[in-house]
Order: sequence, then structure tokens, then C-alpha cells
Amino acid sequence: MGGRQSFPVVPLPRERIVIITGGNQGIGYHTAKWIAMMGATVILACRSEFKANKAIEDMNQEFQAEKEKGTPGIAKYDNLSVEFMKLDLASMKSVREFIDEFKAIGKQLHVLICNAGINTVDKTITEDGNELLFQVNYLSHFLMAVSLLPVMKMSGPDCRIVFLSSLWYKSGRFEIDTINAEKETRDTYESDHYYQKSKLYLIMLMYKMNRILNPTDVTVTCVGPGIVRTNMMEEFQDKATCLYKGVIGCINSLGISKSPEKGAWTSINAAVNPKFTGVRDVYYTDSKPETIKRHARIEEDQETLWQFSLDRVKKHLPDNHLEDVNTE
Repeated sequence: MGGRQSFPVVPLPRERIVIITGGNQGIGYHTAKWIAMMGATVILACRSEFKANKAIEDMNQEFQAEKEKGTPGIAKYDNLSVEFMKLDLASMKSVREFIDEFKAIGKQLHVLICNAGINTVDKTITEDGNELLFQVNYLSHFLMAVSLLPVMKMSGPDCRIVFLSSLWYKSGRFEIDTINAEKETRDTYESDHYYQKSKLYLIMLMYKMNRILNPTDVTVTCVGPGIVRTNMMEEFQDKATCLYKGVIGCINSLGISKSPEKGAWTSINAAVNPKFTGVRDVYYTDSKPETIKRHARIEEDQETLWQFSLDRVKKHLPDNHLEDVNTE
């Protein structure tokens, strides 16, 4: 596995259901694979059925290899329980269809890992009228998490929501007037700035959701995978500002960046570690809690972001559900 992993390999029942967005590649792939190898049923929520099926095939081959090596703790099943469900985070219609399809299946939901994201785009407004990074990295995950809360609350003890944030959240700033990039032109728009903001919003959302969920068995945490050598990182380096190109270049030359597998370790740990049962309002890096910067902890800003987010997705939520999340 390229070094000693920083997560426990614990037995998970096949009935424990885990959804992971973007689980067909990069960090998400290794997160999904290891959780499935512990025994859980994992749903890959992503756009391409072809890529998902190829990922499932590869996971099963790697599962067989781990069994042949005698890796301790992995499940005794013949094959992994990994499924594909279509999800396009750039489309609220697709998100709504995913939620409706999952609810129609009648399964419980124990872990939701909001992993998928993008970081290098030209200024783009989605069909829903949202800046693309804001929608894909944050708002669609917001809609998923809020919509699936009733299922998670009825799924028994120790249900977890894990948001994949980033160390770049530290440079993000919450400004409600610029959240959707209305004043930006194609020339003034800098995607790295909006990427930082989107990762900040996830931490702010964690705090607000935990205030709502405090009396329940559902907890929310955030993770930062570090600097990971994924395709997304390469795209980021190609299009980033000179400052961030220089930072990434130094990181790579110093050997600080991680492989996608090692980048997944913190997500896996947050999702399965029994020690984290009931733990909330924590941001993990290298599987350890890290102090969250003050600008992400301002409750007034969290409430403002929450209401703005609800306003953006309210037509995709049932009226009674909207009332529930506003009053809890």
C-alpha cells in the first residue's frame, strides 16, 4: 500500500450504506475501494457509468490482490458491493433525480462522503444560474446533504457526513455579494479564488448542520487531504495564478505532495474510525484534528450562507422539508 495507512481496517457490515460523490477516480476511488473492502456497500455517485464500471472492475481486482496478500481486516466476500448511480453536480435536476432515485430504493444511509470537486474553469454559469465552482463543490452537496438528512436520521446510530475541504480554505473569504461571481468578467475571474471560497463554505456548513443535528445520531466533519497528485492538481497548476504555480512547484520539489491513495487516508479514517463516533465540528488533516481558522467559525456568516443556500435550492426541496430544516 506504499506505507503504513493512517486509518483502521475495521469490519463493516454489508448493510452499512455509503454514498461517495466522485468515487470513480483519484481520492474518491481509493476512499470507496477501502471502505468497500472492509465490507460496506458503496454507491459511486458520478457522471459516467462507463468510468464507474471500470472503477468497480479495478477495485475488485485490487480486492482479490489484497486477499491473496493476506491483508488483515478486509472482508471475506467473493466480490465487493459497489454500485453506480448517476449524478452530475453541475445540474440541480440531476442532483434531485439522484436523491429521488435513492429514496425510492428504500435503503438506509449511514455515511455520505461529499468528495467530488473541480478547481480550474473559466467563468461559467450553470443552467441553474450558479457560478460553476460554487455549485459543483458546494451547493449541490448542500442539496444532497439536506435532502438525505431524513433518511440518515432514521438509519440508526453513528451516521456520518464527511465534506472534503482543502487547506486552501484558509485563503478563502466569505463575501455574500461576490458568492456567485456576478461582477466578474471572463478576464477578471480567477478560478483559484472561487475554489478557495467553495472549500471554506463546506466548513461553515459543517458548523451550521451540527447545530441542527446536535440531538441526533448524525454528525458532520470535514477533511483536508493535503496536496495530492491527481489530475485535478495538474489542471490547477496549469491554470493557477503565478503565486499558486510557484507554491505547488515548491511543494512538488520538496516531495510534500501525496499519491491519491495516501490522499484518501484521512477521508477513510473520518468515515470508519470507531473512535470518531459522535465526533462533530472537526477538520482533519493527516487523520488528526487541526485548529480551524477563525474566519470559518463566525456563526453570523454561517447563518447567512445557510439561508442563501436554502434560497438557491428551495425549489428542489419539498415544502415540508424546507420548513423542517429552517426550524430545527
